Amino acid sequence: MIDQGLFAILVCPQCKGKVQYNAKKTGLTCAACSLEYPIRDDIPVMLIDEATKISE
Repeated sequence: MIDQGLFAILVCPQCKGKVQYNAKKTGLTCAACSLEYPIRDDIPVMLIDEATKISE
């Protein structure tokens, strides 16, 4: 799990919108961009090139 203080300031690097955990808590999703950013070793990888497109 990501520290709550860090999670509170994380935003999508593409649209600057809020991100939420995915169902398995293995990534952070941006609903506005339909992107999912992975979490590796409890560190969110907030790079647009590392994000995967999620289906609606």
